[in-house]
Amino acid sequence: MRLLVSVRDVRDARAAVRGGADIVDAKDPRRGALGPVTPRILACIRSAVPSAIPVSAALGDAAAERAVPRGAAYVKVGLRDVGGARRARSLVHRVAQRAIEAGAELVLVAYADSARAGSLPPLAVVEIAAAAGARGVLLDTAFKNRGSLFELLDIARVAHWLAAARTAKLLTAMAGSLGWGEPGLRTALALGADIVGVRGAACDGGRIGRVSVSRVRALSALVAATVA
Repeated sequence: MRLLVSVRDVRDARAAVRGGADIVDAKDPRRGALGPVTPRILACIRSAVPSAIPVSAALGDAAAERAVPRGAAYVKVGLRDVGGARRARSLVHRVAQRAIEAGAELVLVAYADSARAGSLPPLAVVEIAAAAGARGVLLDTAFKNRGSLFELLDIARVAHWLAAARTAKLLTAMAGSLGWGEPGLRTALALGADIVGVRGAACDGGRIGRVSVSRVRALSALVAATVA
């Protein structure tokens, strides 16, 4: 089990590393759930993070025509407003090829609030990810002010989604305003996702604030205690 901390720049990235993040995720929280940073900022983040720590990068939603920047081990793509499964499969196939060309692995994002986001249901995203040869799937929320992951989906449905992803041999990740309360981060850890992702819980001042070394340290200790 690994802790992913989303960062918007080098300052955030250094704080995440000092706090013990296992994965540093480049994302601009001011641009939504999967707001991409610029290629220059991504390159700076990659340079600031030790080579042993993987960097992931958000590409946004429906990003098949967007070039995949080099330097990221994983790229995250969502299917917001994509429409039907046929169009989604075509899009994911194209972006998977672009990821391979850039030396990255694709993580496809499923939204707990899929109906509001105009995305496919989470289980359908698992099927598409597996068929496209994606490395993994992330269960997240599209709208950060409309409820956390466990407010939108009950624990049983999240557990069912995780089981389907594991059966498909996909890396599993969970995010979506996972706070310290219950159900929240501890619940996600107990369910056993491979990766738990945070932004707001790692920041002073919420998800638009600054990553805090002490907050990341506490989160890292919680993950370590769960694994132990």
